[in-house]
Amino acid sequence: MTSEQSDESEHEPEPHTPRHAGFKYAVGRMVAGPLARLVYRPRIEGRENVPKTGAVILASNHLSFIDSMAIPVAAPRPVHFLAKASYFEGTGLRGALSREFFTSVGAIPVRRGGGQAALDALDQQRQLLEEGLAVALYPEGTRSTDGRLYKGRTGVAFLALQTGAPVVPVGLIGTDRVMPVGAKTPSLKERVTVRFGEPIDVSTHGPASSGKARRLATDEIMAAIHELSGQELAGVYNEPPAQNPIDKIKRVLPHERR
Repeated sequence: MTSEQSDESEHEPEPHTPRHAGFKYAVGRMVAGPLARLVYRPRIEGRENVPKTGAVILASNHLSFIDSMAIPVAAPRPVHFLAKASYFEGTGLRGALSREFFTSVGAIPVRRGGGQAALDALDQQRQLLEEGLAVALYPEGTRSTDGRLYKGRTGVAFLALQTGAPVVPVGLIGTDRVMPVGAKTPSLKERVTVRFGEPIDVSTHGPASSGKARRLATDEIMAAIHELSGQELAGVYNEPPAQNPIDKIKRVLPHERR
């Protein structure tokens, strides 16, 4: 195999199954949903704002690992989200349990990263939306470790503008206390609040091909999330420290964060 072929295979999109609410998802939703609501007694506000049918993007702040469980539990319809492919690739009993759990909650495996991997992830989400499904995304890109709300990346707006799907902003409160970054098990002492805002039609900002439209749409989405979550605004992107001089140069050059 040539190096060119190796690079292409490395970025092949992960399989989408299960896209639809199949048996495992249905069982997981029937069991995990009521159990989570019983144990954590989440406060759920605005469920009526989530369209019952058709494509929709749930754009949320991101505070904890359990955010991707809190949203499907609180939503009135099946919700799909992308999860690291490593959660599906483990071996032995632990690997099997991880694979079954993430499959049952509607997770779709994806290779994380920039460049082609990021584009593949966007394409996977676009295909889900074109099938009329609900997709949960985090415009910040990664979890906030200090509780602040960071600037949104434009990938969510791009998908909304490209597919015509409405965006329902979501404000999560308390998930970082239930399961802080680094914790191995969730706390049973804290309660989570999940707030669904009114759907946003971002098409008024222009076409998906317009960088200005993507930026304006992203800012509108983040403003709605901020209103729901009440977090302090960071005013910057949530990015890891630059590892080398090239990364430092890229940070100061004007470019769009996807």
